[in-house]
Amino acid sequence: MLTALLSGFTTGAGLIIAIGSQNAFVLRQGLMRHHIGAVVAITSLSDILLISCGVAGIGILVEAWPSLIQYLRWGGAAFLAFYGLQAAQRAWSGSGALHAAQQTASASLKTVVLTCLAFTFLNPHVYLDTMVLLGSLSANYPGFGQIAFAIGACCASLVWFIALGYGARLLRPVFNSPLAWRILDASIAVFMLTLSALMLS
Repeated sequence: MLTALLSGFTTGAGLIIAIGSQNAFVLRQGLMRHHIGAVVAITSLSDILLISCGVAGIGILVEAWPSLIQYLRWGGAAFLAFYGLQAAQRAWSGSGALHAAQQTASASLKTVVLTCLAFTFLNPHVYLDTMVLLGSLSANYPGFGQIAFAIGACCASLVWFIALGYGARLLRPVFNSPLAWRILDASIAVFMLTLSALMLS
């Protein structure tokens, strides 16, 4: 049981911690301290849901329905391109810098929630990683071992998104500089547009 739990945690962490568009979004929200509770809850609970579905065997449906992944690939690429262009505009104009007086003028909770859901569920890799890959690996631990593996993977997701979202505030002194925000937004723009292109390739 302990071996399965640790295996699930390390495998889940390895997949989740890899730099991705979702992580970049969570990091930026954490730096802004803007609806971070909702963002952390959505990202971690979504992972827990998908991992649970994968362990339950629903990942087989994803493999059997490749057209779904194709639709998600196109939708995800369009969304990443749009978000990347927005980040590029912020980097160019310097409008992404955080000032105390601007905190109340940030995006609404509804906008943040919808954006977070898009980053989570329009990414076809999230289904392959959580439902297919983790679901398949959990089969190596029969009985309660499979449940322990899933719990370990879910804990890795929960720990990571809490640490990323709420730990981002430790970087706030660095981001008191408008230049730091322009560099961050420029990096996010390049990253998002590159991911969008890779999805279409």
